[in-house]
Amino acid sequence: MSPKLKKLIKSQEIDSAVLRLASELSRDYRGKNPLLIGILKGSFIFMADLVRRLDIPLEVDFVRLSSYGSGTESSGKIRMLGRLSRPVEGRHIIVVEDIVDTGLTVDYLLRYIRRKKPASAVLCALTEKPTRRKVDVKIDYLGFTVPDKFIVGYGIDWNERYRNLPDICYIE
Repeated sequence: MSPKLKKLIKSQEIDSAVLRLASELSRDYRGKNPLLIGILKGSFIFMADLVRRLDIPLEVDFVRLSSYGSGTESSGKIRMLGRLSRPVEGRHIIVVEDIVDTGLTVDYLLRYIRRKKPASAVLCALTEKPTRRKVDVKIDYLGFTVPDKFIVGYGIDWNERYRNLPDICYIE
């Protein structure tokens, strides 16, 4: 039996937030050729839409990290399943994430990146759940704050399902 989904953020609202974030990033990174690093798999739709809206030179890379496995609760143990293919040292880095929940995953990645001596490293997240935070993580560019519910859609999954939903929904 499939879980019941309730719409939380409509696709039009997501589109407006992506446009706003792209505008802010384009303004702040003009002339800097940033490297955007997407955290797979959840960020791929957000990152694709964001990159298409940026009007500055940039490069992209991806890394795979996992803390969930097949459940709806973070295990707290971060695993890096893929490495960066672009050099980070001296670059302006923008980490792109679908959701900052406990903060453990992005904290892990940002610490990893900062050890490689970038010119700067910031976080751009589509969503955050501050009520679940275990690690203090600064989100420099944020789309939405969401309630403490398990969300899916727009790239965010539950057991590899629901990534293709155009809206962000929560599982009841």
